[in-house]
Amino acid sequence: MPSMKKVELTAFDLAGRFLGLTERAGNLENHPLIVWWFELCGLPKQPDEVPWCSVFLNGLCWLLGPDVPRSKSAAARSWLTVAQAVSLDQAIIGWDVVILKRGAGPQPGPDVFDAPGHVGLFAGRLNGDVLVRGGNQQNSVNDTRFPGHRVLGVRRLLPLE
Repeated sequence: MPSMKKVELTAFDLAGRFLGLTERAGNLENHPLIVWWFELCGLPKQPDEVPWCSVFLNGLCWLLGPDVPRSKSAAARSWLTVAQAVSLDQAIIGWDVVILKRGAGPQPGPDVFDAPGHVGLFAGRLNGDVLVRGGNQQNSVNDTRFPGHRVLGVRRLLPLE
């Protein structure tokens, strides 16, 4: 029997399988995957219009296995407490999560967890901006560009050894 190669799959790779997944319009039907991701965080059934960036990321980590850390929370800033902190300059595509401020006005810093935020996977940098692959970006899973000054933190989600 020939030897089998181990398939390495990162959170970023897995998120790519969901690119284009979109909320369902109207109040009559919700996207079942988005509803399931909320349930993975221990929340009751939620409509897909509720912010779901963090539950998407939790769903990816759950699918990747029990050794991948996750926040188990629908709050984007909950990811500031998960895994290993790295600087934005050290961020690499694959396992790095970017936590951002949400909204235009003054925002609290990374030491305040109960505040608006957004979270997704690091997808690169471009002229001072950060590219993020995430859910609930214009109501879908996609790659979106955000101003670099909105970054609150970067966390590396390496699977536990």
